[in-house]
Amino acid sequence: MTATGPSAAALARHPHLAEPRPPERPWRVDCHVHTMWSGDSTTTPEELATASVEAGIDVLCITDHSTIAGALRLAEELPCRVVIGQEQRTPEGEIIGLFLSERIPPGCRSASEAARIVREQGGLVYVPHPFDPLRHRVGEETLRRLVDEELVDIVEARNGKTSLEALNEEAAAFCRATGVAAGGGSDAHVPEAIGAAYIEMPSFDDASEFLVALRNSSRVVGHHFDSARPWRARIVPSIGSTGARQVPGPGAS
Repeated sequence: MTATGPSAAALARHPHLAEPRPPERPWRVDCHVHTMWSGDSTTTPEELATASVEAGIDVLCITDHSTIAGALRLAEELPCRVVIGQEQRTPEGEIIGLFLSERIPPGCRSASEAARIVREQGGLVYVPHPFDPLRHRVGEETLRRLVDEELVDIVEARNGKTSLEALNEEAAAFCRATGVAAGGGSDAHVPEAIGAAYIEMPSFDDASEFLVALRNSSRVVGHHFDSARPWRARIVPSIGSTGARQVPGPGAS
């Protein structure tokens, strides 16, 4: 991997980055990251590249809302490895697909439908922030139904934007009780959040190796970090075909 951090600035934001990497778990993987391709983030490719190097993150799972376009582009541009992902809202809550080759289409009528679309293309189903009532989460009843239907691969045991530690602990306890693999991610909507939460794990080549490593040899690391982006007039390159758009950048939801 090409990550070399952490920098002094990253350590000031996320002190746990100073912990030594165990030789059996050399990779740091952030399972939940947003970029300017998400409607509620303005993080540019250049900012994400700098943030990943400063934090020493080896793998970013780019999980923009409703699209994989940014992840596909960033897989060719970032200095770290990129896993193609997408966070998709359904009437029952949000579902993330990892290791995608195709976009999860809009209009999924249920979380189960979205999960099956992920599975049909060989992806992994990741349930984000499952017990945070302030997020568009799947409810516990729906989550248990998905697990019973064997449609869940990973539950997010630590979300960097979840402010109450008890809610992350509840998610981790759910993973232990059900045997579902525990994931973790910064849920970064600003570049400074990269490094807030991640998984320590062995290297992997594909989705199946990732899931085996996550179940058997991983550790969730992180803390709450959800600072607002300092206001400044800035130009964010357009994600469409026409020009650029000006964004004041007061932070993300």
